[in-house]
Amino acid sequence: MSGLQLGGIRFYASELRDLTVAWIALGIAFSVFFLRYLGVPIFPYPADVLSSPLFVRLFLISLTTVGVGFLLHELAHKVVAVRFGQVAAFRADYPMLALAVGAAFAGFIFAAPGAVHHQGYITERENGLISVAGPVTNVLLVAVFLPLVSFDGLVGQAGQLGVIINAFLAAFNMIPFGPLDGRKVVAWSKIVFLLTFAGTAALAVGAFLFVGLPSF
Repeated sequence: MSGLQLGGIRFYASELRDLTVAWIALGIAFSVFFLRYLGVPIFPYPADVLSSPLFVRLFLISLTTVGVGFLLHELAHKVVAVRFGQVAAFRADYPMLALAVGAAFAGFIFAAPGAVHHQGYITERENGLISVAGPVTNVLLVAVFLPLVSFDGLVGQAGQLGVIINAFLAAFNMIPFGPLDGRKVVAWSKIVFLLTFAGTAALAVGAFLFVGLPSF
């Protein structure tokens, strides 16, 4: 089966396609949402707005912050699952990606780009570690983006958004509900869950209070 091998991890051709589509769709959705957030009228001339320098700027920032945050979160799940002997691959949720773009045009954001599906024998502890790997990756990305906040212009804006988005993703995914990572972590270890949930929640609050959203 065609694909790509990196560090002993196989990425299938269909998986690479899904990752690319999800990355671009998230970039478009958040760029449009930010346009609405800034009060830029998109209609009746959406083609003019979506080809403007402002949209291009927002799209580049979204790809390198929101898109990277979502996708590295999912890839962390895959890498840990494979290390535990699982067969794992990211699958994009195309209806949800279409909904994300449509919702952005309507003025709100909702993003569920897909998930890593894995199969094979696994213990509760291993399943918990696979789940917690995503939020931990977002915490590490906060540390990567934080030094950029001190810069001016595009780099500083990317830093701010990267900190906010990744802090939010880490905390949100640790909620112990439904398909979110927190439910599987709490099933494995309540102590790990409490420490991770409290830490990511505090990080998210700190990011909003001390970093905030960029002005673009």
